[in-house]
This record gives sequence, C-alpha cells and structure tokens, in this order.
Amino acid sequence: MITLSARPFYWIEGRPVEAEEAEARFAERLGSRADTMAYQILQRHNRSKDPALMQITFDALASHDITYVGIIQTARASGLKEFPMPYALTNCHNSLCAVGGTINEDDHVFGLSAARKYGGLYVPANVAVIHQYAREVLAKAGNMVLGSDSHTRYGALGTMGVGEGGPELVKQLLKNTYDVPAPEVVMVYLEGAPRPGVGPHDVAIALCGAVFKNGFVKNKILEFVGPGIAALPMDFRIGIDVMTTETTCLSSIWETDERVQDFYTIHGRPGDYAKLSPCEGARYDSLIRIDLSKVESMIALPFHPSNAFTVHELQANAADILREVEKEAAKTFGGKVQLHLTDKVTAKGLQVDQGVIAGCAGGMYDNICEAASILRGASTGSGYFSLSVYPSSLPVQLALFRNGAASALTEAGAIFKPCFCGPCFGAGDVPSNNGLSIRHSTRNFPNREGSKPGEGQISSVALMDARSIAATAARGGILTAATDITYDASHEPYRFDSSVYANRVYNGWGSPHPEEELRFGPNITDWPRMYPLEQNILLKFCAVIHDPVTTTDELIPSGETSSYRSNPERLSQFALSRRVPDYVKRSLKVRNAEGHRRNQQLVEELESLLRCVNVNLPDLDVTAANTAYGSAIFARKPGDGSAREQAASCQKVLGGLANICYEYATKRYRSNCINWGILPFTMPTGTEFDLPEESYLLVPDIRQAVIDHREQIQAYSITDYGVSPMILELKGLTDDERTILLEGSLINYYGTKARQA
Repeated sequence: MITLSARPFYWIEGRPVEAEEAEARFAERLGSRADTMAYQILQRHNRSKDPALMQITFDALASHDITYVGIIQTARASGLKEFPMPYALTNCHNSLCAVGGTINEDDHVFGLSAARKYGGLYVPANVAVIHQYAREVLAKAGNMVLGSDSHTRYGALGTMGVGEGGPELVKQLLKNTYDVPAPEVVMVYLEGAPRPGVGPHDVAIALCGAVFKNGFVKNKILEFVGPGIAALPMDFRIGIDVMTTETTCLSSIWETDERVQDFYTIHGRPGDYAKLSPCEGARYDSLIRIDLSKVESMIALPFHPSNAFTVHELQANAADILREVEKEAAKTFGGKVQLHLTDKVTAKGLQVDQGVIAGCAGGMYDNICEAASILRGASTGSGYFSLSVYPSSLPVQLALFRNGAASALTEAGAIFKPCFCGPCFGAGDVPSNNGLSIRHSTRNFPNREGSKPGEGQISSVALMDARSIAATAARGGILTAATDITYDASHEPYRFDSSVYANRVYNGWGSPHPEEELRFGPNITDWPRMYPLEQNILLKFCAVIHDPVTTTDELIPSGETSSYRSNPERLSQFALSRRVPDYVKRSLKVRNAEGHRRNQQLVEELESLLRCVNVNLPDLDVTAANTAYGSAIFARKPGDGSAREQAASCQKVLGGLANICYEYATKRYRSNCINWGILPFTMPTGTEFDLPEESYLLVPDIRQAVIDHREQIQAYSITDYGVSPMILELKGLTDDERTILLEGSLINYYGTKARQA
C-alpha cells in the first residue's frame, strides 16, 4: 500500500528513478531540488541570498477567532497601519463560553472592526471554516498562504500553505519574513485508483501511520505526483492534503491538471489556475510510493491520527487492540479515569456511540454526498448511536440542500449543524462518558472530543472516512467498512454559489478605514510586561514529562478553555492542567518570587538558591541583580499538533523562561517558544535528562552566549544531592531569533524597532 525510500530520487519521464540509476542512465537530464514544484514556488517568494536559509513573504494570510485577536493586538502595538496583503479573519472556532457571557461575540466584533480599520476580510460565525474559505477565495496556483492554524494546507490547488503560530503572521503584517531552513522535498508518487468505498481519510490515515512515528517527513515538503492523481476528484485530493499536517511535514504541493482548472473556474476565478509540474530531472530527497488501489477502509484509534489500523484488522482483533488503547489511556491520564472500550465488543461487532462528519477534512461536498448515498432510505436507528454533519461552508451546505443530499441524511436521522470546527478541537458533540466517537475530522488527541478527565469524565475519538462512518450509521453504530457494502457513489457535480459570501462576508481588502476604532470587549486584555533576557537565568522545573510526545493540547487544552483566548492571564490558568495539574500553581509561585526580585525583595526560596550557587560556584558572577528567576518545562518531544501560539505564550505569561527537550515535534512550536522569549534548549545527542520536578537549573552568562552564537551552553543542576555541571544545546537560531530572545519576546522586539525608527 505505502512504501518508503530514504534515498534520493529523480523525476525522469514521469516516474521516480533512484539516484544511482538516474546518474548512470540519464546524466544529461539531471537537475536539482530547485526543479521541484516546491522550490519553484519557494524561490519566487524568497528574499534570502543564503541557500541554507529561506526568508519567505506570503501572498495571503488566514486566522480564526482563537488566534486573530492576539495577532492584531501584537501587530497594532508594533505600528500596524493596514493589512499589506489579503487577510481573512474567520470565526469557525467560535468557542463556547459561559451562559450569559459575552466573551465569544466580543472577539467577533473586534475582528470585524479590525477588518474594517485595516482592510481585511471578515467571515462571520457559521459561514465557513477557515480552510474551506481559503480554498474558495484565497488559493491561487503558485502562491503561498500563511495561516495561524496548523491545517493550513492548500497544496492540491497548487498553493503552498503553511500553518504557524500567530507571531509569524505578525511578522508578515509588519512586512518582515518567515525564516526557515531550506527544507528537503519528499516525492509522494501516487499510482492506481481507489476502490469503491475508499475515501480521502483512508489514504490520509494510512499515510500518517506510515510516516509519523519514524519522523520520515518532519519539517519537509511533500510533493504529490504520478498517474494516480488523475483518478482523484478534487475533494479527494483536498482531503488527503489537509491531513498532511498530521505527518509533521512543513507544507505540501500537488501537480495541477484539468480538474484543478475546473475548480478555479467553478469558483469564478479561472485566472488563478496555472499548470504546475516538476521539471524533468528534478531531484528529491526521498520517496513515498502509494498504490491507491491497495488502500483499505482505515481507522485511527485514540489518541493520534497515526494510530492506524484497517477496519478489517480491528474487526478481527477488536478486544486485543482496544485493550492496548485502554492501557494508553490509563498511562496518559495517570490512572485518574478508566476507558472501557473493550465493553463495546458485542456479538454483532464493535458498537460505536457516535458519528461525526465535520470541518475542513470531512465536511466536503463529495464526502457528504457519498454519505447520503449510503444512508438514502436507511436509518441511523433510535438507539444510543447518533450522527452529526457539519458542512465546511455555506456554499457547500447550499449545494447539499439543492441536490437532495441534506434531505436524504436528515431523513435517515442525521443532524445537520453549522459550519464549525468544534468537533475537531473539543467544543462540539461531546460523547457520553466512555463513549467512542468515529469522526471524519483532523485530530483525535486526548480531549479533542471534549471530555474532562480531571472531573472524572473520559471519552475518545477514532478517525474514519465519511463513507465508513455512513456505513456504520446504516447499521445503527456497528463498525462497518464502506468497502463491504454496495452503493451508488454518483452525484451531481458541485456548483459554487458565491451569493452567500457576497451577502454576508465583509471584504475590505485594499480599502482600510484608519479613522475607525477597534471595538474591545472586557475580556480582551493586553499582554503582561515582558523583560529582556538577563545575564543569567535560574530555572525551576515546574513540569517534567517523559511521554514519547507531548501535544500542544496537553500544553494548553483546546475546547472550552479557548473562550479565554483573548485574555492571556485567564487562559494561562489552564496551561498543562490536564497533564500536570500542579504546573500553574508551581509556576505562579516562581513568577511571584521573580516579581519580588525585581522589586529588590528576595523571597526565602530564591535567596537560599542564590546562596547555594555562590557557595558552590564562587567564580561565577551570579547575583540577585543580574539573574532572572523563571519556570521551565522538560518534555521529551513537545509541540505536536496545533499551531496555537498559546501553547507557548501561556508558559511565558506564567513566568516561563525556557524549555528543554530531546527534540521539538514541530518547527511551529519551537518558533512559538522563540517568539515568546522562551529559550528552546535541547539535550545533546546521547545524553539523558534525569532531573525531577521542582529541581533547579542555573544557566550562567546566557545572554552573552546568545549574543556570541554559542550552541553549547554550560549549565548547572541544583538538587537535594548538590550542584552538578550539565551541557545544553541552543542550535539553529537565526540572527532575528537571537534578537527576539535577547529582547524577551517578539512584542519587545518590535517595540524596540518602533522606538528606534
């Protein structure tokens, strides 16, 4: 089904040729990485003259309502006058808030006022999810889009999308660049055609299962080529493409053809199409070969899209496989709650409690039409199983109403819901305790279904394609592969009606109104003061996590906590709350001690620490006046998942100064740490981190080390057993990143630039 080759390949005569063979037989045709589609696009957007480092400017930006307030607040404080490129502010995350509260809609009012003031696009709540709107309006073949959401992927449309934390969008708004090491490019060669019943999520889950755990494509660009592309309708391609985020790749790009051209024409933008293909002799760093004809109906079990099985494998070994998931849940939640999935194995098969087809991956026109074909004339039943459908945009929903698909699903018992990302991040359709939900959505991390283990409530999500979800729904929730049923998959072609957007979306691009005022609700607050990096730092480990991977959802939970996204102090109180419940309390104690130090009033703990340092390391210049005290986190591999910068900013608000790990799961999380002034330390290869929680670490002369571009950093651990030397690494920082760390945050960096102007 999927094979991986870590060796270089060339694109010769429309097929991948291994480097050794290519160099022997086709030497005169061989080119370089510059001949890939990815680099053809990157170089057109690159300002850098350094071949090892790219400095990218984007053509358009997109944010949703969990991130845009902070982005605009930061850019505004740094001198923003108007948006320099099209910037879409969508409201698809539309987070839930307390009954009677105004938190949510206040943010939306702020967003509209910002679009009017600075000249942006404002998409009201329930009109479209962020990525569908970007596909329909912002995408253009050969262009690049930066979004403050990790699933910013428009490669199937010939547009390179990158998902990053909000500070990277601030840089673009202030006409600076997105700096990234020149990425490797992986050829994804598609051949064959999917069998009936196989959908895009089946291919995507199989791909995640093949490449996530081994890091095969981490921070690289996936370039989709090959004859198999022609067999895939546009929604199928888009459905695979959006899930490439879960492989930890940097971005993606696909060959374009007549179907892509038709997409742009249908959406009223025929001039935005361009033919894209790699040049003859293009060189790739590695190869993924996917035979679409061999892909089966898939399921990604809790708690990651890469936890992939075929549906048939699960049906044959349900008890054993689900027992392993239960063990993982017990480990993840520290034994505080028990997941009982094995109870769902019945004589009829595996009983599922809920089905959801939603958002930028599942809520596509073709997916919902095929689900309707499967359920037409059937029933989801009157039992415990339920099915919800969330279209990706109102134009998609309008087409589904007009062609009868929405009626067929409604008659079968499905519930149509708004264009909303909630089921993807834990704010919609929360199952009952110990419930199992199957979802065509992007993620199934812990709590992505909205459960609260800290309050004794646990449920879980498995990812499946809409086709198999519908097949399961037709049997009242008994898990069923869509390849095991027969149905007519044909349906009317999609007809895009732009009237919904013309009547409801505010399009102020190119027409700012600087005289208008931003509208602030009481929960929209400024960032607390952040200080430049001191000569020395003294760290207390307020969380030590030895899990293989720590997700951004664990660093700052998604779901209802996001109601406080525009209030840094209130949101920070949720940091690591579902993983290390004492983290906030410990960090606040450190922050309080640092506040007293700045007022020249040492608390006993810090005074004792400084005395210990001076006794054991008398040659170091470490005093209360030149040594900042802050919290730190150790995690083996932190940052998989969301682009939300709050995963880092909450640490900083609580007084965080550093993270230490073996490696960062994604570039975007490491970038978020740097932009919030958190030092992104790593451990040298082959060394182990063995310090306990609430131990200490002194990093002397760190400010000068950053100035001097030192990558090996001398530190000293302080535990009950004494003071010991320890080496840290601080690798791969750009000049701008060093300056941001020295200034203490991106906000301070721009503030300094503004004062110097």
